Amino acid sequence: MKKRIGSYPRVRIEGGGRAVVSQAGGVLLVETVRKAGLDTAISAALTPWRKARAVHDPGKTLLDVALAVALGGDCLADVAMLRAEPAVFGPVASDPTVSRLVEALATSGEKALRAIRAARAEVRRHVWRLADREAPDAGGTVTVDLDGVLVIAHSDKEDAAPTWKRTYGHHPLMGFVDHGPGGTGEPVAALLRAGNAGSNTAADHITAAQLALAQLPKKYRRGRRTLIRTDSAGGTHDFVAWLARRGRWLSYSVGMVITEAIHQHVLSVPASAWTAAVEADGEIRDGAWVAELTGDVLDGWPEGIRLIVRKERPHPGAQLRLTDADGMRLTCFATNTLGRPIAELELRHRLRARAEDRIRAARATGLRNLPLHRTAQNRIWLEIVQIALDLLAWIPMLALTGKARLWEPRRLRLRLFTAAGQLVTTGRRRILRLARHWPWTGHITAALDRLTHLPDPG
Repeated sequence: MKKRIGSYPRVRIEGGGRAVVSQAGGVLLVETVRKAGLDTAISAALTPWRKARAVHDPGKTLLDVALAVALGGDCLADVAMLRAEPAVFGPVASDPTVSRLVEALATSGEKALRAIRAARAEVRRHVWRLADREAPDAGGTVTVDLDGVLVIAHSDKEDAAPTWKRTYGHHPLMGFVDHGPGGTGEPVAALLRAGNAGSNTAADHITAAQLALAQLPKKYRRGRRTLIRTDSAGGTHDFVAWLARRGRWLSYSVGMVITEAIHQHVLSVPASAWTAAVEADGEIRDGAWVAELTGDVLDGWPEGIRLIVRKERPHPGAQLRLTDADGMRLTCFATNTLGRPIAELELRHRLRARAEDRIRAARATGLRNLPLHRTAQNRIWLEIVQIALDLLAWIPMLALTGKARLWEPRRLRLRLFTAAGQLVTTGRRRILRLARHWPWTGHITAALDRLTHLPDPG
């Protein structure tokens, strides 16, 4: 009879290993920063906050925190991951230096936020040019999704308050550029709000839309080529009027609350007016139909608005709402897009659900909580989170292919960033050798090769 020794081999652990690099796959982040020109742009933007005879550049310090967040960190102190690997990430500021920088930027308020956002917008234009056919505007249009996020606070932080879900924390309003079915998405707006902020506050949606548009190349800041999508929280008279204002001419697709007036109009729609809804692959969506509402239900809304409603058999066990009719689940949205079938417009609006994937990625990238106490400090933290999310969106866009382009942050970390390596110094060169047996080493080296062949920023 053999003696059982367990399922896993025993390994003797000793400290003192040399030339071993953890998070070696993080070189993908470093190379993406270099090719995007993000380091020089952020450094130039934060020059006013660099003190005389300072050892550490404020731009690199802020970017180091963003890299730590991209690698999975969720507080300022996690920059220690980078400090432990100077051969890959260079000299990294101490925790007190990082805290002093964040405090200085927070004290400067809007001035610092505008500087960081302007640098991000400049780099984004360059990255989209590098991405070419893989860029989100390759088809000549850009889609921006606005959605709220609940961030739980377990302490009495500034502006933390009870939320509409009976939790406690903050209620930021986020904006993401949709990369379509073949990619992820980029954050372009983050408006920090108290936990009790209203979901359908038009002024907040206008501010978030302005922040998002400022992040886009200039040609997309007005005109029909830019589509703004929201859920029913954006379906307010003031926000729709702002989107449709003369001279702005933005396209929109915003969810609408099923009011009594809309409900009555749906009941009067003849059977012949309903069109079968479609799926993304062009197939008929089983048990779903769409129709366009006209008449006095459009009174008081901007000229050119179209109101489209969908009725669908609810899933087995789903509870009907008061606004549903004849056993059908009703949803409604408004748009100003003309010349396209209503089933196609309804599908376009339904794909707004991809914003939920972007929010899930944001939660996994520093938005699980707001680690700082004051609201001004957490606004800087939101900018750091957005820089991290930008990098995690640009790596697939610039360097990955196939299914790897769809990997979310957690999978990028698990398969690529956590790869270990060995640092070898030969002559005057330093070579980072990745583990040959790691299943995704080929993905890392191929991605680095693609980044290497991209032109350096001017």
